[in-house]
Amino acid sequence: MAEAMFRSAAEEKLAVEVSSAGVAAGPGGSASRETMEVLEDRGIELNGFRSAMVDEEMLKAAAHVFCMTRSHREMLEMMYPEFRDNFHLVRDFDEGGTGQDVPDPIGQGRGAYEDVARCFDRALAGILEYVSAEKGE
Repeated sequence: MAEAMFRSAAEEKLAVEVSSAGVAAGPGGSASRETMEVLEDRGIELNGFRSAMVDEEMLKAAAHVFCMTRSHREMLEMMYPEFRDNFHLVRDFDEGGTGQDVPDPIGQGRGAYEDVARCFDRALAGILEYVSAEKGE
């Protein structure tokens, strides 16, 4: 969901490549039904998505990595300390959510996925502003 929402928001404002990966993702999985429904309701496409595990090659190519939870960021910092400065918590860009995790919606029904989308809505403007400033745009 984060990948699709960020890509949709960024394509109008920034020339950036957007991808996603997990710290404990099973490679090759598709997005959940609830994710696809929430995105469809927003007119956002996520065609051909397959989950992937984060790896060093991805991190070398990434200017910024936006983590869903503090524990995800901490795990990345332990596994890849050389990229520490590129890791950011999504909710740190949400004025009311600084230092908080994006909630995990898995197994909690459609409403939980809508809550996650609202978290992303609140953080996206700040993330885009940050990326734009870093790129000098």
